[in-house]
Amino acid sequence: MGIALAFYFFFFNLLTFGDLLSQANEEIIDDNGMETTEDIDLIVNHPKKAINKLVLPIIFSNLFMVLNNIIDGIWVAGLGSDSLAAVGFVTPIFLCMVGFANGLGAGANSLISRCIGAERYESAGNSAIHAMMLSIITTVVLTAILLLSLRSIFISMGAASIIDETLDYGYILLAGIFSLFLPAMMAAIFRSQGEIKRASYPLILNAIINMILDPIFIYVFGWGVKGAAFATVIAGTSALIPMGYWMFVKRDSFLEIRMKEYKTNLKIYRDILVVGIPASLEQIILSSVAILMNYWLSLLSGTIAVAAYTATWRLISLGIPPVIAIGVAALTVGGAAYGAKNLRNFKTALNYSLKLGLISSILICIFFFVFAEPLSFIFSYSADGSILASRVVEALRILCFFILFMPLGSIAGSLFQSMGKGTISLFLTFLRAVILEILFVVIFAFVFELADIGIYAGLVCGMAVGSFISYGFILYYLKKHEDYFEIK
Repeated sequence: MGIALAFYFFFFNLLTFGDLLSQANEEIIDDNGMETTEDIDLIVNHPKKAINKLVLPIIFSNLFMVLNNIIDGIWVAGLGSDSLAAVGFVTPIFLCMVGFANGLGAGANSLISRCIGAERYESAGNSAIHAMMLSIITTVVLTAILLLSLRSIFISMGAASIIDETLDYGYILLAGIFSLFLPAMMAAIFRSQGEIKRASYPLILNAIINMILDPIFIYVFGWGVKGAAFATVIAGTSALIPMGYWMFVKRDSFLEIRMKEYKTNLKIYRDILVVGIPASLEQIILSSVAILMNYWLSLLSGTIAVAAYTATWRLISLGIPPVIAIGVAALTVGGAAYGAKNLRNFKTALNYSLKLGLISSILICIFFFVFAEPLSFIFSYSADGSILASRVVEALRILCFFILFMPLGSIAGSLFQSMGKGTISLFLTFLRAVILEILFVVIFAFVFELADIGIYAGLVCGMAVGSFISYGFILYYLKKHEDYFEIK
């Protein structure tokens, strides 16, 4: 872990904060005489360069967020397996909220990018204002619903034996989801304009602050799992400060966000939600599958299996950000290409992002398989947690192949979202996660009676088959709808 931290901080220092406050956006005159910026020109006219520019900051912001979750789990593991299992029961719901926030952001990103590609800049700015309003409304409604229903949700998940500790963590974490939704939407708006540093650096700051606060709140103040939850909320709130300054005070972005100019346009909300709701539902589906896996693991092998799965998934999640980042970059570039009706650029976004995704996933899979044993000790340093080591090694050497097949499905889904075809992406996710993954899990875990090993193998098989189907379908879709594009 020390090597990993040194690796992340080395690259983080390469991506300095210094140029943000004096960010230069050179003006470029487009073919219609409109003033654009270097960032806009890049995402519209140079897809490979745009993906290269977008990917690295997104990778590192996501890596720091995942690293933050891993370190959070490491500190909680010192409290014992019950505490780690309590966090494991809350994590799928929190990830569901993360997915919901990112889904709405994907809807905004897709719509704004398409407007920019079609050179409808006023519509792009109005869409950004509506996106912020949607994020605020959603935060208020979800917070109220969650706080009223958490106890029954956790009990239904199988957390009855550790319900008090689970609620201690869950109430605090989920009461602070405003610190999740608002930065996620602001990041999506910045990203849609190609301002990737402003979209990414505050999220890195969020992760660093959380890493610092975790041991202080958990052990120095003696707050246990409550301390981990408080650290997450406070750190998330910190990301709002620079983002709010750039967006609402400095206002030097290509799109100016002036909330006082807001006038309700239901069509804009619909266009955001056409992608945002299916994208959010995709993440809810994935989190629901994780909840089901936790329940089946507790049923088959007890809470120790849930703790091992939670620990393993935190490690696996460290290898997912490059794939997700490439998909997010493809969404922005693909949206601009689709808005401009440029088939060549759209196919470039698909093929180039897939190439990058497969290279990264192969390397990550090899790393996890080879170093499974030393990585397993990250979560088994306490006397109570030492029993986890062998279970984590087994799980890691199977679940690392889950990452191997991800790029095919993830990038295909992102590009369907970029076209405004969120329901297609949702269907493909449903097919993979709900039908195929659960089907294979049932076969391996229950029919073949492989218990927790069968659950891991089933998840991998479902991901592999579903991802190949997704990639094949986007190739078919583009061939069938070539007449939409102006062939360039």
